[in-house]
Amino acid sequence: MTDTLRQEPSLAGHDDGAVVSPQAESGLWSDAWKQLRRRPLFIVSGIVIVVLLVMALFPSLFTGADPTFQVLDRSGEAPSAGSWFGRDLFGRDVYARAIYGAGPSLAVGLLASLGTVLVGSLAGLTMGYFRGLTDSVMSRIAEIFAGIPFVLGGIVILTSLNKPGEIVGSTRLVVQVVLTIVLLSWPLAMRIMRAAALASSQQDYVKAARALGAGPLRIMFRHMLPNCLAPVLVYGTIQLGVFIGAEATLSYLGIGLKDPVVSWGVMISEVQARIIQMPHALFFPAAFLVVTVLAFVMMGDALRDALDPRGR
Repeated sequence: MTDTLRQEPSLAGHDDGAVVSPQAESGLWSDAWKQLRRRPLFIVSGIVIVVLLVMALFPSLFTGADPTFQVLDRSGEAPSAGSWFGRDLFGRDVYARAIYGAGPSLAVGLLASLGTVLVGSLAGLTMGYFRGLTDSVMSRIAEIFAGIPFVLGGIVILTSLNKPGEIVGSTRLVVQVVLTIVLLSWPLAMRIMRAAALASSQQDYVKAARALGAGPLRIMFRHMLPNCLAPVLVYGTIQLGVFIGAEATLSYLGIGLKDPVVSWGVMISEVQARIIQMPHALFFPAAFLVVTVLAFVMMGDALRDALDPRGR
C-alpha cells in the first residue's frame, strides 16, 4: 500500500508530455538510424534520391541545353556525341528534357505523398481515438473513395476540371494532378493510421493522460501520433515513387501534365505514336522514371525493416 501511494505522485509528474518517455522515443529513431546505415539497400537508394533531388533543383548543373529549343531538321535524331539521348519529334534534346523533367515529376510525387499522408493521418488518428459513430461514418466515406478505380477517377476529375482545348497554366496543372491523386489515394493512408491509432489508444500512457485530464487534441497529437508515425512514414516513402508513376500514367493518357511542362510522363506521352521510329525518345525518360520509382520503393522497404521491432 505504501509503495502504491509513493508511485502516484510520479505518475502525476508525467502530465506535461512525458507519459511517453522522450528517451524511449528518441531511442527508437536512433536505433533505426543505426540499422539503416548498415543496409546497402538504404545507401544505394539514398544516393540515387539525392542525385535526383539535386537534378530537380539545379538542372543546369547537368546540362546547358535548353529543353524547349526545337531544331526541326534534326527531328528523331538518334543518340550521338552531340546529343547523348538523341532528339524527339520536334528536334528537342532528349537528355536536357529528361534532366529538366525530374523537377515536375518529383514535385508531383512529393506533394501528392505529403497531401495523402496528411489527410489520411488526420482522418485515421481521429477515427482511432474517437471510434464509435465517428469511426463508422468516416469509414463509409473512405470506402466510397477507395472503391473508385484510380485511372477512371483521374479521367473523370481532370476532364471535368478542364474544358477540351482549354489552355491551362503549368502551376494549375500540377495542382490539379496533385489534388486528384490525393483525393483518390488517402483512404489507404487512413487505414494504416487508423489501425495504429486503435492500438495506441488502448495503451497505458493514453489512459494515464486521459485520467490526468488531458484533452483529445493533446492526447492525439502529443501522445498517440509519435507512436503511430512509423508505418505511415514508410507508406508515404513508398507511395512517393508510386505517385510519380501515377503522374506519368495520367500524362500518358493526355489528362495529366501537358506541354510546355517538361516531365517524364509528358515525354513518354509525346512519343507514343512514333515509338518504332524513335525508341530512344521513349526509352530514356522511361528509364529515369523506373529508376526513380525503384529508389523510393527500396527506401521505403529499408525504412520498414528498420522501424519494425519484429525484424530486430
